[in-house]
Amino acid sequence: MIHEALFYHTASNNKVSCYLCPHKCAISKGKFGYCGVRKNIDGKLFSMIYGEVSSAAADPIEKKPLYHFYPGSYTFSIGSLGCNMRCHHCQNWQIAHSFADSGNRDTSYISPERLIHLTLQNGCKGISWTYNEPTIWIEYAIDCAKLAKVKGLYTVFVTNGYIELEALDAIGPYLDAYRVDIKGFDDYTGNQTPETEIEKSSKLQDSRYCFYRKVANVKSVKPILDATIRAKSKWNMHVEIITNIVPGFNDNPEELHEIARWIVKNLGEETPWHLSRFYPYLDLSNVPQTPIPTLELAREIGVRAGLKFVYTGNVPGHKWENTYCQDCGELLIKRADFSVITSVLENGKCPKCGCKIPIVGNFN
Repeated sequence: MIHEALFYHTASNNKVSCYLCPHKCAISKGKFGYCGVRKNIDGKLFSMIYGEVSSAAADPIEKKPLYHFYPGSYTFSIGSLGCNMRCHHCQNWQIAHSFADSGNRDTSYISPERLIHLTLQNGCKGISWTYNEPTIWIEYAIDCAKLAKVKGLYTVFVTNGYIELEALDAIGPYLDAYRVDIKGFDDYTGNQTPETEIEKSSKLQDSRYCFYRKVANVKSVKPILDATIRAKSKWNMHVEIITNIVPGFNDNPEELHEIARWIVKNLGEETPWHLSRFYPYLDLSNVPQTPIPTLELAREIGVRAGLKFVYTGNVPGHKWENTYCQDCGELLIKRADFSVITSVLENGKCPKCGCKIPIVGNFN
């Protein structure tokens, strides 16, 4: 279903300027923006995927991953087509790298009202926009999230975070959780000194120093950081961070330390940080999977930086996929295969020492 887009300006010669995300595409008549789903039709911008669902499932919330948000609950998870990044190791590239008018489009229309019905019918406590980037689906997400709030359902964005602040503010009042990727920290520290062109050119030859440019095809991590701060500080969303650690690309201890320090400073020491194991895929099929010791070292870096809850992911059965009391070390929530096996929390507190654990929602 097509739907007139939000966040665009008309320009001369039937062009439109989209300002949904930092790409800020200037789109000629009959053309799509970078995301592949927003099209200029006769000088107006339209979303070509409103309500068009490519994937839907009742998932454990831990699969997002969200570990400190309604643990043990199920969330009705939906995705569509397109993305405003082109990650070379995307696990959902079949939908994320598709244009809305591609010949292999395979979607079904689900109205906002129908989505609420399906969520309740499947025994889910909320809705997650996931699988592809939810930002480019924002018109639909806003309409659905408003209805979800009326029905007492929680709402989640599983996002790459590449969104303009005005767009984030539009959905902010209706969004409860923001699970965002920080894929690397290579080109922004907040206090950089100017580089010469030779230095910039040298960095571009080394993927370790330009992860977002080389692997995700966007210029900078800064808009992602700004949006994440906004989600937390202005809209009081529950925020969890994930970093998929790719050997030789973003596994530099100094870079990981910078990510951890940024989380502590801007989001707080109790913010969960998920360190996910990379598996060879798509254009990065020649890159080896992340060694488990690398993940464990990354976790130590996060803890030394002051983070209280640092998790390893994509390593089934690893001890650091569990939640432990930040004061006494008691095992509180045991997980396996993206599900909660046991929880001993008592009214959100550690039963051994009484420490309050920063978890939103009760164990289901």
